[in-house]
Amino acid sequence: MARMHSPGRGKSGSTKPLVDKAPEWSNSDPKAVTELILSLAEDGYNTASIGTILRDQHAVPDARLVVGKRIGQILAENDITPQYPEDMMSLMRRALRLINHLESNRKDLHNSRQLELTESKIRRLSRYYQGRGQLDTEWAYKRDQLRLMVE
Repeated sequence: MARMHSPGRGKSGSTKPLVDKAPEWSNSDPKAVTELILSLAEDGYNTASIGTILRDQHAVPDARLVVGKRIGQILAENDITPQYPEDMMSLMRRALRLINHLESNRKDLHNSRQLELTESKIRRLSRYYQGRGQLDTEWAYKRDQLRLMVE
C-alpha cells in the first residue's frame, strides 16, 4: 500500500538473501519454534513482534525457513487470528492518532489531508478483506466508532 497517494517511484529498502534452509547456528527445531510462536501469540503479540522476538531472543532468523510456513499461517491453523488484520489495525491506530492531534490543532491542514488519505486506505483494505472473507461484509469504517475498534 506504499506510495498510493504520493508520486514516489522506485524500490527502497533491503532485500532478504535467497536461502532455502535455516543456518546451522539457528534454532532449527520446528516443533519448538511452533510452540514458541503459539505461546507468544497467546501473550498478545502480533506477527511482526513475534518474528522480532524469535530473531532477537531465540536465534530464529526466519521462522518460515525452520517451520516451512509463515507465522500468520501457523496462527491461522491454530485458530489464533485477530479480529482485524494487522495492516488494517495499524492504519486504524494511525487514523486515531491523527484524529487526536486534529482535536487540539484544528488548523493543521496537512494532517487533515493525511487523515483523509489514511481513511481511504482503510476503506480500500476493508473491501479487499471483505472479498477474501477475512472481514465481515457488514463492516464499515466509522470515524466515531474508531476508538472502540482500536482499543
